[in-house]
Amino acid sequence: MYVPQLEPKRTSGVRPKLEVTSLAYALLQSAQLVAKVVEGNSLADAFEEQARLLAWPDQVRGAVRDMSAGCLRDYGRGDLVLNKLLHKPLPTELHAILLVALHRLRTRPEHAHTIVDQAVSACASLAPGLRGVVNGVLRNAVRRREEFDQAIARDPAARYAHPHWWVERVRADHPDAWEQILDAGNQRPPMSLRLNRCHDRTRTLEALAAAHIEYRVQPNGALLLRQPQPVSSLPGFAEGWLSVQDAGAQWAAPSLDLDDGQRVLDACAAPGGKTAHMLERADVALCALELDPNRIGRIRANLERLGLVAKQLLNADAAAVESWWDGTPFDRILADVPCSASGAVRRHPDIKWLRRPEDIARFAAQQRRILDALWPTLKPGGKMLYVTCSVFDEENTRQIERFCGRHADARRLPLDDGPGAYVLPSSENDGFFYALVQKHD
Repeated sequence: MYVPQLEPKRTSGVRPKLEVTSLAYALLQSAQLVAKVVEGNSLADAFEEQARLLAWPDQVRGAVRDMSAGCLRDYGRGDLVLNKLLHKPLPTELHAILLVALHRLRTRPEHAHTIVDQAVSACASLAPGLRGVVNGVLRNAVRRREEFDQAIARDPAARYAHPHWWVERVRADHPDAWEQILDAGNQRPPMSLRLNRCHDRTRTLEALAAAHIEYRVQPNGALLLRQPQPVSSLPGFAEGWLSVQDAGAQWAAPSLDLDDGQRVLDACAAPGGKTAHMLERADVALCALELDPNRIGRIRANLERLGLVAKQLLNADAAAVESWWDGTPFDRILADVPCSASGAVRRHPDIKWLRRPEDIARFAAQQRRILDALWPTLKPGGKMLYVTCSVFDEENTRQIERFCGRHADARRLPLDDGPGAYVLPSSENDGFFYALVQKHD
């Protein structure tokens, strides 16, 4: 194994000002985001707030996003190493600098010297007196890499980079695919596009070809990009020709058997991707609900960009039917309910740090409340599609089995032409669960 020669750093009380374009700056900013997640905050919210306050250029945004998300995907690995190398706790942000640096060392070992040097500089901007500690810990991590790799391989949480309880739950729920699911959760997410059927498909594809954007067409029509692209580089995006939507999520609208003139409910609509997809596929009278008032604007903006109109866009709790329903039943209901998001954890790696085992039962109870409340709003013969981006059976198969057991007029329909029940996370899509239920006449 290649081990670079790392020189010890001089320590002084001077706090250097970091260049915004330096690796040290990106390490520091990433560490501050990781520290906020460890303290219980959302990575996406913390990132957007920090990026706005500091007005990062695109290059810095990209570097900080990659390093903070990558560090959080490495759940358990850095902590295992630090537990062996630190004799006493460090302040949270310094601990986070070490976690980000260790992730960087794992993924780019050939740049070890630079990474250690820049991590020490990042530390010096916060606590100059602890530069020697950071330098010594990282140098030891490089020298003892084989030893730590062996320790990681023996520890399930570190090996699979998920909490112990998560590993065991996935293993129990998916005995034939659990390692595939965990591995997918640690990868960079793919990027897929959905073509707006209200615009000329040929023109959109020709524009993508002219921009040298390569893709593969998925069974449901999603375009899986060979390389993720900034939204600003997608031809026709601003004009509403296409949208960014995971390929697994693009099974929802086709599975609902939509037709012109139907009355349709999107019960948990934000950020509006599935709402828009339904409106693109059929001329329906669509009511979109969203509990979080801050996310209503995202739905509205998405629809405006795509040239689509929902009949109603309401800030309401789907389960509090009496507050929003006018008594006219729906032909179709999309119940894309709140869930653990365990099937999309690579997009939201902070979830691995924030979720607790008891959260799954809490989500299941919330899902039950929504399903039972929505069922009376569906007309006889109507269909409801239940969707989660979870891989946990308690939120999925068992949830629907119990729902059908409580409602004698509910019959689960096959999805022969669609994804089936589980769309497991892979290199091509995130993980989803689908169940189509019809109300007996």
